[in-house]
Amino acid sequence: MTMDTLELIAADPTNPRALRNLLGQFATGVTVITTRGRDGRKVGMTANSFSSVSLEPPLVLWSLARQAPSLPDFLAASHFAIHVLGSDQHQLSGHFARPAEDKFAGIAHVEGTAGVPLLEEAVATLICRNHVQYEGGDHLIFLGEIEHYRHSGGEPLVFHAGQYRVASAHPALSA
Repeated sequence: MTMDTLELIAADPTNPRALRNLLGQFATGVTVITTRGRDGRKVGMTANSFSSVSLEPPLVLWSLARQAPSLPDFLAASHFAIHVLGSDQHQLSGHFARPAEDKFAGIAHVEGTAGVPLLEEAVATLICRNHVQYEGGDHLIFLGEIEHYRHSGGEPLVFHAGQYRVASAHPALSA
């Protein structure tokens, strides 16, 4: 097929719902990102804008909306942690996606590097040095260098087309 035989829609920044629907076609994992706030409080938020960047050095990225209340805390932090959620942790994702006075009340966690709160239950946890940030339109892109990590090999929580999903082995490959 050539470009002139496909019916393409022009990107329209005045229609954010259409762009959200488009971008929602890409399935992502779900993470909770945590840090220690400038005032010492524990900060956490849900994000699906996580990706690996480099193995040498070990770099990952994620992005945060410029209007997010936690932006100043993540900018000032020396470290942050990325927790890849498991398929049974959709409630934890929702918990960290909503505003709350203390998002860590009743949530099992320990203190890590630079006081960063670490969730005790996650498929994977990466503790990263806050390496650099880049402009990204209405978001800021954070690049982190992995200093420590752990992983359990469990099944990840997936987000696709505005809904939580679970990953499964492709039937053509399960023999």
